[in-house]
Amino acid sequence: MHPARFTLDPAFTVGEVNPRVFGSFVEHLGRCVYTGIYEPGHPTADAEGIRTDVLELVKELGVTAVRYPGGNFVSGYRWEDSVGPVEERPRRLDLAWRSTETNRFGLSEFIAFLKKVGPQAEPMMAVNLGTRGVAEALELQEYANHPSGTALSDLRITHGDKEPFGIRLWCLGNEMDGPWQTGHKTAEEYGRVAAETARAMRQIDPAVELVACGSSSQSMSTFAEWEAKVLAETYDLVDHISLHAYYEPLDGDVDSFLASAVDMESFIENVVATCDHVGARLKSKKKIDLSFDEWNVWYLSRTEAEVSALDWPEAPRLLEDNYSVTDAVVFGSLLIALLRHADRVTVACLAQLVNVIAPIMTEPGGPAWRQTTFFPFAQASKHGRGQVLDVRVDSPTYETKRYGETDLLHATAVRAEDGTVTVFAVNRSRTEPLPLQAALNGLDLTRVVEHSALADADPDARNTLTEPERVVPHEVDGTALTDGRLTAVLEPLSWNVIRLA
Repeated sequence: MHPARFTLDPAFTVGEVNPRVFGSFVEHLGRCVYTGIYEPGHPTADAEGIRTDVLELVKELGVTAVRYPGGNFVSGYRWEDSVGPVEERPRRLDLAWRSTETNRFGLSEFIAFLKKVGPQAEPMMAVNLGTRGVAEALELQEYANHPSGTALSDLRITHGDKEPFGIRLWCLGNEMDGPWQTGHKTAEEYGRVAAETARAMRQIDPAVELVACGSSSQSMSTFAEWEAKVLAETYDLVDHISLHAYYEPLDGDVDSFLASAVDMESFIENVVATCDHVGARLKSKKKIDLSFDEWNVWYLSRTEAEVSALDWPEAPRLLEDNYSVTDAVVFGSLLIALLRHADRVTVACLAQLVNVIAPIMTEPGGPAWRQTTFFPFAQASKHGRGQVLDVRVDSPTYETKRYGETDLLHATAVRAEDGTVTVFAVNRSRTEPLPLQAALNGLDLTRVVEHSALADADPDARNTLTEPERVVPHEVDGTALTDGRLTAVLEPLSWNVIRLA
């Protein structure tokens, strides 16, 4: 196989990585919260019931903005149920996931959890525009953010939170284009309520950052038309529009699954084009950024049967996909796609954080462990900060059923403030190693610090309760940087991190 090639030059960049790109998502769904993050009585639980074994893994993962409390859950969410004395909180039916919500873990507990994660962990709060509207959004904003001296801010203080939560980033509903969504609306209906809500929230605080609902996937029949109509109402009132996308192998088509990022990049570029078209029509110099606030590998085709079989249990085992090496390579490629569009994708949330299609798994009363997808995210969050360099590959290709001819190499590179560079690369070939050659122009780099790969002779290998460390990244020998030229060999079906200094 002939080598894949690209050139790195600091004169050609995409944009600065916003730390919020390494966000995640906590929804009241399955065991994400209960027996995931929160399990009073667990051997590792702290005084507030937070599992400290999970907390340490969340810190290691490096998440930043965390979206809450949904997701589909938010479209039936009554925020008042989630505050105040725990013993007085009501139990409610959650229509989205046919479960019973106890509200034992609520808004205050979520904010306290983020403080334990660290200062980089920022709340991204969603408001219910499905069954509720402007008034309830304003009440939540006042309760959460106003210092004191009003009925709702003083109520927060009586609940034990003297300091306001300082939530800056707000989602105006969730997936309102989807017929499955409680309170589903047309683009015109949603655009109006989103605009009204945004305008009112800015009356309380002009500095809030607001995310309008975009399409739930590029395959929606209303895609692009939805964005255009929503932005026609909200363009001057919001900062971001959302994108959601999940990928799984369909009909056993692994080759197309490995090329999932082709769809993700197309989705991003098409939404950017739609946003800029609306801006041009409005003669606005403002640019709408993208919030890719749900993304992951998700075996979605199994979900409907799982959910329909439920009879309103508390925190059922739901959407607990166990990820293989193949899944992790696709996952890494999706991360590369986000970084390659850092100029416009300024928020991204991996859905979700614990147990539910998540990089971290737990057993009630037992251990927590890392899924295969944990490692690409943790490595990208740690080493993917700085300027994204413009990487244009010359790569061998392969044929896919869904996306046609596709590059075997998918790659990007990030230059840190100290001048070091990290290359993130995926080899999509399931059988052949891929030689890589990269020319480094204008970069004062002389050595390979590390070449780490996630790969395995068994593409279905995965980490489990009984084998929690079956799959971990390993060091790759032979990668060299000589006279401004990087040479490496990427193992078949592999996620690679090559650090240069």
